[in-house]
Formats: sequence, structure tokens, C-alpha cells
Amino acid sequence: MPDTVDGRFDMLSTVLSLFLLRLEEDGAKKESVMLTELFIDDMDRSLREIGVGDFVVGKRVGKLVSALGGRLGALRDAFAGGAPLEEIVRRNVFRGGGEDGEVAFVSQGLRALHRRLAATEREHLLRGELGRE
Repeated sequence: MPDTVDGRFDMLSTVLSLFLLRLEEDGAKKESVMLTELFIDDMDRSLREIGVGDFVVGKRVGKLVSALGGRLGALRDAFAGGAPLEEIVRRNVFRGGGEDGEVAFVSQGLRALHRRLAATEREHLLRGELGRE
């Protein structure tokens, strides 16, 4: 996959993971599963649009789902006081690279999004409305 596809997936799956963690806090399992399925369908469609063949799409989607699960677990751990968020961002968003300033900038943005999601009522989240910090 081209780097732009990887980068798109990295950021979308990171933001999606924060959203899924928020739904998890509310016990919104049905909504979480539905959103994850929509994401998988979108990744499948995107891979096909860039020319990935039918025989390979399923395998690629499987790897993407596995990466999403890993990212979700890592972010869950970070926001529960486990590994520092910067380490997770460097590993999952920058694929082990990234300048310290870039990693810090993305980490700050993810912390802010996490706070905004936490401050938003479930009904608003499910309508795609994000509260203010």
C-alpha cells in the first residue's frame, strides 16, 4: 500500500479508537460494533478503489483490523495511566519514526480529543456531534 494510504489508515484508526473507547465507557457495544463494521467496509472499498485485487483485499483488511485492535488496546492502556501516549503515537502513527515535536503535537491533539469525547454526552456522540472542551 502506498504511504498515503498507510497514513490515512493510521490517523483514521487512531481517532476511531478514541471514539470506540468513549463508547466502551458507556457500554455502547452495539454502536461500537456497528461503527467498526462501517470502518472495515470503508477500508475494503478504499483498497479496491486503489486497485488492490479481490484475492488480496481480504488478507489486507484482516491486517488492518488487527492493527485497529492493537491500537485500541494501546490507547486504552495509555489513557488508563499505562504507557506514555507519546510512545504509542510514535509507534502507531509515525511507525517508529517522527520528530519529537511532531509526536508531541499529535499526542496533545489526541489528549484534547479524548477530553472532548469524554465531555460529550452519548446521544450527541451517536449523532456525530462533538462537545466543546
